[in-house]
Amino acid sequence: MDNVMTERAYYFSDLLEMDTEVVRCEAQEDGRFRVQLAATLFHPQGGGQPADQGTIGEATVLQLIQQEGELIHITDREVALGCVHIQIDATLRKLHTRYHSAGHLIAYAGEKFGWLGYKGDHRPGNGRIVFKPQGEPQAVDEAIIAEGVDELVAQDLARVLRDEAGRRMVSWGDLTPYACGGTHVHRTGDVGDIVITRVKEKKGELSVQYEVRD
Repeated sequence: MDNVMTERAYYFSDLLEMDTEVVRCEAQEDGRFRVQLAATLFHPQGGGQPADQGTIGEATVLQLIQQEGELIHITDREVALGCVHIQIDATLRKLHTRYHSAGHLIAYAGEKFGWLGYKGDHRPGNGRIVFKPQGEPQAVDEAIIAEGVDELVAQDLARVLRDEAGRRMVSWGDLTPYACGGTHVHRTGDVGDIVITRVKEKKGELSVQYEVRD
């Protein structure tokens, strides 16, 4: 049992609830519990995207930890070993997915002008993509990035997921695929209104701040 690795079902499934198996549940000194599942729909915090919230049986998931490649669910109560039903907070998942996907679209928009997006913060209220130059980048402002993003949203491109040598690759339509472990909208039009709030170039890097609105 020590070598069991949790299947990350959210990689290729958009389900928000499923039956799975609790393979380990250990008490912590703080009264919370560390729960390992055979398969999970819970997305942990990573890649700039916040963790999912939800339930494992009757227990509330308080936190998700990635530890030595394993996913540990921190719950408010003990969960019995064996079959269990898990459910993701749908409202929060949708918001996080829209913000994360918006970050991708902003990165695509910046690429046209010689900027490569290499890190981001997709937390609501803190949306930001940081670019580094690729070749000879052009100067851009809020209007230019917004125009590129609006075009991608309007095209309503379908999401494409595939596995390449064990890496999960994500794109929409014919856009360049990138390795990413986050959650993503089915179509670019599902992101909604992306508002570019600030574009700033400093020390050779470009920072684009954004919000996602209904």
